[in-house]
Amino acid sequence: MANKIYPITHAKVGNQNGFRLPRAFSKDYPHLANASGYIEVLSNNTFLVRLETDDVDEADEAESIIMSLFLDFLMKDAMQNPSRLVPYTQEMSDEIDDLLTDVVLD
Repeated sequence: MANKIYPITHAKVGNQNGFRLPRAFSKDYPHLANASGYIEVLSNNTFLVRLETDDVDEADEAESIIMSLFLDFLMKDAMQNPSRLVPYTQEMSDEIDDLLTDVVLD
């Protein structure tokens, strides 16, 4: 998927404040036009928008949700505790390779 940047503008509907996306977004990604989701604030001027779509198979949905929650937890922890991050080294990779040497996956 090509990276595209869409400007957003302030929108007030009734007593609700929000953001408005340009029409080009809906034309380029029609499957996201009616999606709902949530915003995760990363800093004062940065946030992630996560949209829930109907593209996910029901069998994979539970696994996808668990993985998403786990990755969200890791990201939040890494941002809150950057001093606890450890660089991944060649020694770590070699150790994992040794542990997995005789493991057979179906």
